[in-house]
Amino acid sequence: MDSDRQLDNCAAVRFLAGDYADGHQQDRRKICSNCDRPVKVCLCNIIPSEPITTVTRIVILHHPHEQRHKLATVPVLSKCLDNCDVIVGRKLRYGDCDILDSLHDDALRNPNFTSRAIYLFPGADTSPSQEINHWKSSKNTVEMTNYVLIAFDGTWKHTREMMRASLSFLSKFAVQVHLDYDIGNDGGTIFNSDLILRKEPFSGCMSTMEAVAHCLRILEPNGISIESNLIEVLRSMVKFQASFLKPMKPRPKLIKGGREGKI
Repeated sequence: MDSDRQLDNCAAVRFLAGDYADGHQQDRRKICSNCDRPVKVCLCNIIPSEPITTVTRIVILHHPHEQRHKLATVPVLSKCLDNCDVIVGRKLRYGDCDILDSLHDDALRNPNFTSRAIYLFPGADTSPSQEINHWKSSKNTVEMTNYVLIAFDGTWKHTREMMRASLSFLSKFAVQVHLDYDIGNDGGTIFNSDLILRKEPFSGCMSTMEAVAHCLRILEPNGISIESNLIEVLRSMVKFQASFLKPMKPRPKLIKGGREGKI
C-alpha cells in the first residue's frame, strides 16, 4: 500500500513538474508578431516604424542554419528595408528570384550587357573581385541607379560554399565586389566592438546587416542616411545582446614545459 502511494505521489510530482515545464516553455515560445523574435528579446523599439525605401534591390541568400541562430541579423535587416528579398537555401539558381532571372535572361540576349548586379564576397585566386567603390566609379556603371545587391548570409565557411555553388548562375550577369578586409588579422568580438554580434574570422569581416549598410552608402543617392539608420539598429542589437553576457578572461596559452607565465 505504502509503495503504491509513493508511486502515485511520484507520478503526481512528475505531472506537476511537466505542467510547470510546459508552462515555461510556452512562455519562452511566445514570438513577437512584428519582429519575429521571442517577446523577451523583442527589438521592435529599434526597428524603423516604416521600412527604409531604397532604389537598390537587395537579395540575400540566407543559409538554413541561420534561421535557427538567435544572433542572425538578416531577419531584422529585412524588417528595416522595403526592397529586400530573403531566399533561404545553399545556392542561388534560376527560378529563385524574378529579378535575378530577368537579369540572367537579359545578359544571354545581349552580348554587350552591362551589369547592374553585384554579389558581395571577398576575392580569391579563383574568384577575383573589385572593391565596390572602384566598381561603381567605373565608366560602365556611372550612369546607373537601380542596382541589385546580392549577399550571402551564414558562417564564413557556409558563405564561401554558397558563393561557389551559385557561381555558374551569378557569373552570367553579376560582378563580384568586396568591402575592405584583411585576412591576415584576426577579427573582433562583441566584447571589443559595438557592431559585432559574433566572433569574426578576420579583420574586415562583418555581419550581413553591416555589410549591406556600407554598400548602400555607396550605391544609394541618400546612402549616408540609410547607412546611419541601419548601423544604429545594429548597434542597439549588439548593446542589447551584450547586456546578457559576461566578459570571459582569456585562457593562458600553453607553452613547452607548462603554462605560459608559470613561475
